[in-house]
Parts: sequence; C-alpha cells; structure tokens
Amino acid sequence: MLTLNKISKSFGSRVLFEEVIMTFNAGNRYGLTGPNGAGKTTLLKIIMGVEEATSGSITLPDRVGILKQNIEAYSNIKVVDVVIMGNKRLWDAFNERDALYEVEMTDDVGMRLGEIEGIIAEEDGYSAESNAEILLAGMGIAEEFFYLKMHEIPLDHQFRVLLCQALFGDPQALLLDEPTNHLDLESIGWLENFLHGYKGVLIVISHDRHFLNSVTTHIADIDYETIILYPGNYDDMIAAKSAVRDRAEADAKSKEKKIAQLREFVSKFGAGTRASQVQSRQREISRLQPQELKKTNIQRPYIRFIPTEKQPGKIVLKVDNIQKAYDGPAVVTNFSLEIAREDKIGIIGNNGRGKTTLIRMLARALSPDKGNIEHGHQVQICYFPQNHQEAVDKNVKQTSFEWLKERRPGIYDQDIRSVMGKMLFGGDDAFKPVTSLSGGETARLIIAGMMLAEHNVLLLDEPNNHLDLEAVSALAWGLNEYKGTVVVVSHDRDLISQVANKIIAFEENGIQVFDGNLDEYLAVKAEKQKA
Repeated sequence: MLTLNKISKSFGSRVLFEEVIMTFNAGNRYGLTGPNGAGKTTLLKIIMGVEEATSGSITLPDRVGILKQNIEAYSNIKVVDVVIMGNKRLWDAFNERDALYEVEMTDDVGMRLGEIEGIIAEEDGYSAESNAEILLAGMGIAEEFFYLKMHEIPLDHQFRVLLCQALFGDPQALLLDEPTNHLDLESIGWLENFLHGYKGVLIVISHDRHFLNSVTTHIADIDYETIILYPGNYDDMIAAKSAVRDRAEADAKSKEKKIAQLREFVSKFGAGTRASQVQSRQREISRLQPQELKKTNIQRPYIRFIPTEKQPGKIVLKVDNIQKAYDGPAVVTNFSLEIAREDKIGIIGNNGRGKTTLIRMLARALSPDKGNIEHGHQVQICYFPQNHQEAVDKNVKQTSFEWLKERRPGIYDQDIRSVMGKMLFGGDDAFKPVTSLSGGETARLIIAGMMLAEHNVLLLDEPNNHLDLEAVSALAWGLNEYKGTVVVVSHDRDLISQVANKIIAFEENGIQVFDGNLDEYLAVKAEKQKA
C-alpha cells in the first residue's frame, strides 16, 4: 500500500494539485496520466523522495523499485551488479561482507559476518546473479554483456539495465517513468507479461497508449488541480472523463435555459401584484445559478495534413540495392524497395539497427554508400526528423510564428495563427522564442509546419517522442486520413497499428518487408518462432 496524505504542489501561482488524499493498493496497476506539464513526473519524484511537496506526506512500503534516470552514475559498474543494486539491503550486505574480509578476523568480525550471511540468505542473495540474468535476458540484453561495465554496452541497453534494476528483488511497489522508451516490441511484450504477474503496487507514466491499455487496472489522472482515480485502462478513463464533462456541460446549459425563463417572468411581473411568485422565482434563480466549470487540462490538437494538388506517379520512391555503414558493419545492406502512391508504411525494430539511417536516406538527408534512391514524378517530401534540431535551429533567434512563416512564403498571417491554434499555440504562445520551446512544443511546431507545407509524401522519424497521449492519438488520426504516402518510424504500437498497412521490420537476420498491418506481422512472426 502507498498513501498520499494531503499532498499539494505548486510553482508560484500555478497549482498542479492540491491536498490530494489517495491510496494505491497492492495488486493494482495504476497509470499516472495528464498532458505535458500537468505534473506527472513531479508527483512521481515526490513519491520517490527526490522532490519536496509544497505540503503533505507520503507513506511507502519498505521496498520500492524505482526506474532511475541518472545513467552516468553507473558507468563503471558491471551490468549484473547494477541490477542487483535494485535491492539496497542485499547490495549493502554484499559490500559490507567484502569489506570485512579485508580486515583482521576477530570474534566481533566473525559474528558480524554471520549476521550478514543471514541477511543475504533472507534476501535470496545466493540466487541474485541468476535472478538478475533472467531479467536482463527478458529485456533482450545479450549474455555477453552481463559482466561488462555499463559504458561498454550500447546506450539503449544501459537504460534497459536500469529498468531491470527497478524490477529486481521483488519490490512491494514499482515506480516507472516511461519504461518503454528504449525497448523494442519484444521487450515491451516481455515487460507487459512481467507486470501482469506483479503482486505489488505499480505506478507507471507512459506515452505508449497500447502499453497503458494493456497493463493498467486503474488510471490516476492529474486534472482540475487534483488527482482523479478511474477504474479500468486509459481508454476507459477517456470515455468516463468525457461522459462526466459532457453531463456537466449539458446540466449547465439546462440551468441557463431555466434561468432565462425565470428572469423573463421576473422582468414581466416584477412591478405587478404577483410579488410572492416573483420572489419565489428569484430564489430559484439563485439556487440554479451554475458554478463555473473548472477548465480541464486535457487538450487534443487537431492534426490534418492536406497533400498538394500535384499528383505523383504510381511509384513515389524507388530504393535500389542501397548500403550504408558508419565506423563498423553496415546497418543497411543491399536493400531494395518500391514505395507506391498512398502506401502507409511503418518502420519498426530494435534501436541501432538502421531505422533512422533508412528514413534519412529516403528524405535525402543522408546519402547511401552505394546504390540509389530515386524520387518519382512530382514527388514532394516533407520530413519530420528524430533530432528536432535538424528542423528547428534553436541557435537562431526567432519566434515560433516567424519559423512557421518560413515554411510557406506568402501565406497569410491568419492561416499561420489558425494552424498554431490547432496545435495548441494559443494567444501569446504563438510568439514564444524557439529557444524556449520544450520537446513537446518543438514536436508540435514541426507538425504545424508540415500542415502548412506542400507535400504528397510524409516521412516521420519517431514523431511521437515528447508528445503526450492525446497528441499522439491526433497524429495517428491525421496520418490515417492523409491522402498521400506515409512512412513512419516508431516504437509506438498504437500509432503504427492505426496508420500502417505495410511493415518494414529491422530484424536480427536483416530487413524484412511485410505486406500487412502490425497485428498481422506480429502474428506471423509468433507462428514462425513456434515452428
């Protein structure tokens, strides 16, 4: 059990949540939701004890697993040891035992060593390395990495090791902030299965809608300056929240209509002989007077991409036997592909296998070492890079409005403001300097630029990074409705599932092209693994 007792947090005049009283129970899996800036990570940091609440207190179980973010602190520690450090009591016992073996053996030292061995036994320490190895293997980390130091393994694997650390030692509560960020689809599936069998309290923040829907039994939603608990998964919460809001708005409109009728009566007979009836209706007006509805912080942008009137040829991109290598082995080897008009292609696979390399070559942001990529007749490409700096140079002093105006010279200012409003840059936010934009705001600005630009082919590399759940849903809708060609790289299964009718999968044995959607691809892959 994990309890929040009158927890409040504010920054100056801005209140994130106020006097929240809530209990998170063992056996339940809670998704912590709210748009960017709502205070999700702040609340998790308060629970972890790394940030102070404005007021209130937290009650935690004895053993809490936390997904750490300070990866540099573990640079020179063996991978398997980093995992075991997730059980602090066991790790401290190992360290003390090692230190005592370095000093002169006395009766006191011997007695203490006996006590330490008892602690190690209680914490299942004699199976610690094998248990750590099981977690590492589940996260897709190769056995040859287990006893290397952290800095000697790929960066995305280092983040997976920290996730294993959080899961190690049978914690009574798990606090996970974006645990799927550096995982491939197989590792996400393994994590989902692990969490389904977890018996403690889980609190997780994720921008992966599919993951939240699969894992959570409850949603703790930060909104209306408090935290509201909903039973069910993320989609259940959205349906319930929308229904409550709709009922409140309908009730307010009904009251306004009734008040208007009563005021008409008062106005008509206020100076006449029906004083008692007038007073009665005035009291009724006071009773019906609607309280101002608190503004919800749930906001969904409206994303719609309109292709240029120039119709491209049947084949928009022809990839002929391309290859690309950096310092080591080639990441793309002898790859050929034809992309047809109105294809919707999802590119998936582990980090580091070449997904970004391929889409950058398609966008002509990178040249292949050999082979050729031919753009079809009248093809106009618009590209969303994974590295936002490639699109928005934050070293240049300009406002968001000025950056958008450069995307389509000659466009009317009101058209720019219209698109900015759809992407949630209302009022003075339209004139924010690009240097001050957050990751989520920068992503929305790039998408706004794509909405203004002329194109009939969209290439997007991890566009969901930094976007909140509602923005990712709006993006999926916009790409699905687009009448041109789409190629999108993403680990977000919900986005790929909604958009793609073809899959390019970067697998261990090379690049596979699958003519079908993500669910069909995963089903075929599962059957092959069984065979």
